[in-house]
Amino acid sequence: MLNLTPRYTSTRIDELPAALQPLAAQSPTLARLYAGRGITNPEQLEISLSGLLPAEQLHGVTKAVDLLDAAIDKGQRILIVGDFDCDGATSTALMMRVLTKMGAVVDFLVPDRFKYGYGLTPEIVELGIETYQPDLIVTVDNGISSHEGVARAQADGITVIITDHHLTTKATPPAEAVVNPNQIDCHFASKALVGVGVAFYVLGRLAKQRRTAGKSTVQVSQYLDLVALGTIADVGVLDKNNRILVHHGLTAIRQGRCCMGILALLEQVGRDPKQLHAQDFGFVLGPRINAAGRINNMRIGIECLLTEDWHTAQRLAQELEQLNRTRRQVEGEMRAQADNIVQTLAGTASSTDKRSIILYQDDWHQGVIGIVAGRLKETHYLPSIVFAPADKACTGDDDAIKGSARSIAGVHIRDAIELVAERYPDLISHFGGHAMAAGLTIKRRHFDGFVAAFNEVMAEIDDEVFAEQKITDGPLQASDFSLWFAEHLADASIWGHGFVPPIFDGVFEVLSFKVLKDKHLKLSLRYPDVQYPIDAIYFNFDSAAWDYRAQQVHVLFELDINEWNGKQSLQLMIKDLAVVAAA
Repeated sequence: MLNLTPRYTSTRIDELPAALQPLAAQSPTLARLYAGRGITNPEQLEISLSGLLPAEQLHGVTKAVDLLDAAIDKGQRILIVGDFDCDGATSTALMMRVLTKMGAVVDFLVPDRFKYGYGLTPEIVELGIETYQPDLIVTVDNGISSHEGVARAQADGITVIITDHHLTTKATPPAEAVVNPNQIDCHFASKALVGVGVAFYVLGRLAKQRRTAGKSTVQVSQYLDLVALGTIADVGVLDKNNRILVHHGLTAIRQGRCCMGILALLEQVGRDPKQLHAQDFGFVLGPRINAAGRINNMRIGIECLLTEDWHTAQRLAQELEQLNRTRRQVEGEMRAQADNIVQTLAGTASSTDKRSIILYQDDWHQGVIGIVAGRLKETHYLPSIVFAPADKACTGDDDAIKGSARSIAGVHIRDAIELVAERYPDLISHFGGHAMAAGLTIKRRHFDGFVAAFNEVMAEIDDEVFAEQKITDGPLQASDFSLWFAEHLADASIWGHGFVPPIFDGVFEVLSFKVLKDKHLKLSLRYPDVQYPIDAIYFNFDSAAWDYRAQQVHVLFELDINEWNGKQSLQLMIKDLAVVAAA
């Protein structure tokens, strides 16, 4: 049997929170799912826009709105400085769309990650001055650590508004206004807004102020498609506030009320907007927007989200699709090399108690190191950091290499890197991030020293943190094995980070099996009191581990709907499997 930890331990309806018991009478499974995610009252599942937290709670929002309001009225030149990921792209597109409709003179600039790195640097400010001569700079999804960039802008008399969501241990930069739910002194009740969520709040407050004053304005909620995309793609925690934002953005796309770029991207991959789910933002749309910033320049992604012309949207979506294919190819090659290195290191004396995977190669591409680190973390369940040259032409000992880190539950990766920086001040040039992901820059000659120092920090963490815990929402009832329930479940909430998708387990009889392409296991299963066979698939299964005599299996799975030749059928997506009985 699989070793699983139940997410919610009570099994009786009368043990559920009282407010959920009426729901449990209709669907015990759904009530158990909600209880396991901390829902004690159906009101917590409300999705009305009126349930959003008020913008006034955001520290600095009034000052930011006053500055923007005045800039529009005076015809001042506004420059949006974004970030090169999907959150940055959606934030930039949202600012551009809304401010333009309000009559603002506005342009945008996104740092090329390969030339300028991240954030409002003095170099980006100088490029902005040279290109656009702004009176006002607004950062989106960056800026909370940009002291030097703010100082450079202010030296030229430029007003700076920072809108960001990242954590920092530094004092807030002395910009004219700073809006960030995670800054000191901000009592906004949700700390989970991503960059595009912060931008939405600022613009919504601005629209309200201008409407009250009888000035040109716009309904900002019509752009929630961008907010939903950025929130899921940036793995924002799906608290109630974010679930409301994503729900309405998802609904808009399903109804075709969204920017042409999103529709063109969906057309490119053959997806019907009406069938879109929240996870598709992270797995379908997000990677294609992100590919622009990883492989080329995020400007293509932003222009795709801004265009009002269908043929332009199709052309840009095609470019993004091509960039994503290139990204997948580069990533595949790097993953194969990384796997070979890990395999070579396995079994050596130094790796027997390995608590991290830290790799570097001179020819690796810094645009995809984060993805490769994430894959290594998932495969080996260890904190993983992948480095690449900051400039591929410069791989000498004193040249910079950039690392992207991904972590497991219980290891706060940013704090671990900070601990290394405190103990060995010469090792790390720059770093930043949060619990599960971080970035850092070191000199190439410090790589081995960093690996040793990081593993020293990991050695101080309790053993149980490194044992992966597999969670289950428990068994399904026989009646739950239906297309109706699978569809109902998919729309029962916005599932994702912080409100995890349902995952179940059960013991099934094996009716038949096939191994496809030597790496996918397809099963036909029977479950007690279910009158028909249930299809199941286990992608990237180690076929050598399959017992061909298996009669019964214990399966950890997600419910899925398989579409083939216009027909829908129920399918289990297997996440783990153990043979219980064999012939």
